[in-house]
Amino acid sequence: MLKSLHIANYALIESLEIEFASGLNILTGETGAGKSIIIDALSLILGERADSEVVRRGAEKAIVETVFGVVGNQKLKAILGENDIECGDDLILRREVSAKGQGRCFINDSPVTLSLMKDVGDVLVDLHGQHEHQSLLRVETHGDLLDDFGKLDGLREEFRRAYERALAARAELEQLRAQERHLRERMELYEFQVKEIDAVGPRQGEEETLENELRVLENAEKLFEATSRLYGALYEGENSVNDQLVLARNMLEDLAAIDSSFNEARSECASAVAIVGEMAKFIQQYNSRIEFNPERLEQTRTRLGQISLLKKKYGGSLDLVLAHREKIGKELALAENFDATIGQLQQRFEKERRGASEIAQRLSAKRREVAKRIDKLILDSLAELGIPKAQFLTGIEHRVSSIENPKSGGSNSALVRLGRDLYQTTPKGIDFVEFHISTNVGEDPKPLAKVASGGEISRIMLALKNILAKSDRLPLLVFDEIDVGISGRIAQAVGRSLKNLSQFHQIIAITHLPQIAGMADEHYVVEKVEDGKRAATRIRRLNLDERVREVATLMSGVEITDAGLAGAKELMGLG
Repeated sequence: MLKSLHIANYALIESLEIEFASGLNILTGETGAGKSIIIDALSLILGERADSEVVRRGAEKAIVETVFGVVGNQKLKAILGENDIECGDDLILRREVSAKGQGRCFINDSPVTLSLMKDVGDVLVDLHGQHEHQSLLRVETHGDLLDDFGKLDGLREEFRRAYERALAARAELEQLRAQERHLRERMELYEFQVKEIDAVGPRQGEEETLENELRVLENAEKLFEATSRLYGALYEGENSVNDQLVLARNMLEDLAAIDSSFNEARSECASAVAIVGEMAKFIQQYNSRIEFNPERLEQTRTRLGQISLLKKKYGGSLDLVLAHREKIGKELALAENFDATIGQLQQRFEKERRGASEIAQRLSAKRREVAKRIDKLILDSLAELGIPKAQFLTGIEHRVSSIENPKSGGSNSALVRLGRDLYQTTPKGIDFVEFHISTNVGEDPKPLAKVASGGEISRIMLALKNILAKSDRLPLLVFDEIDVGISGRIAQAVGRSLKNLSQFHQIIAITHLPQIAGMADEHYVVEKVEDGKRAATRIRRLNLDERVREVATLMSGVEITDAGLAGAKELMGLG
């Protein structure tokens, strides 16, 4: 709900602060006092366009700021979350328009675009009157209102799940068909590549093993000479390391026999003798295995050359060559079984389509039943509100599609099939819902968005809102010009209708009629005051006695009589 509205330097308003209550808030005041200016200022918060002409003369900028209570408004919080704006129980919206024509928008003190301000306004306020900010004039809301009224959410959710399953099955089928076309075109190339790679038959890790072997074969002579010299130096040669260590070990044994402190040195020397012996043994065995094999050398070089060629053609490394072979092998295996796989997917898609089509048909039938109830209730309400000759029709259209276009996705995808025909389908079904109305005898009903403006459309919206009150989730409804051209019994009916609607929504309504003003939960009077130099608009919340006098004024004019006061109390239900 709207908790407060602050307006500064906007047209006739210098500074104005209003705190609103839940239920029915009525604004009254003399013509020209500035009631509609307040509504115009509020429309800025809803994203309406503005120019520098609204800025009060002499001021740098006009400011409109509102505080909304938004507890439980999940749609709003989703919008704010998508735009990284934090939101608690209250939401502050501010719009500034400078005298130079520049404007700024803020949500909870964060600068935002006018487009985002409008999106937020769309889920907070419905403004009925001379403005275009009316949710019921947006065709996209009609189907949701019908479904909410008919409590069809469960069936619609059942269809949405079936729709998504069918879309997923079709997408998988189309992907496989595209893959088939691609593979058919590349089959010959893939077969050649498989043969080329398999002819070499590379193995994981083989390249590293071959490169090590190649180094050994290319350096066989050097390895033989070096290991021969090393073996001699360690073990067989004159004054070899082994002989010197044996001599040292013997001397240490003699010393240890005299002084035990040499025991550790003797043990370490004995270990050194053993280590040198093992080392010499390894070198001797390695030396004996050295092979001078030009044929094996050439084979290794050839093998590495073959692997190198594969690497250049298929990725730059042996791992990538093997990965490519695995990939094209799988695709070739898949290609061999395409017909069977596509057949299975086609059967799965048709099964999912049949399921979705059956639910869509049931949902459509339910909607037509609900539409008839809505039409009758709204016609009865319109008659009560002084539009007795109206025709109202909830149009439900099915759009046949000549071709199935999977690429159109969730917006116009021709998914559902009934009989031989394919129908444009959305996640909500195959029904395109739009309200139509005619208020004059002899005229066919036209789309609601094209009906006349002013008081008549406000009463039409009031009738619709009353019938769809629990379905419409917008917290605040604003009615301007709702009493144009009505009086007496019709005015009483409008007042009762507004009062009934205020059980489900916070309502702000401007009126000149006592029958409507008398229904108020809170009553405000808008006045134009002059200080001798300039005029300014102000607003006051009335206490009970002031409300009675204001209703009496609306009934009998400026001069209030006791009879007028008594009539006002009776109209207000005060006895």
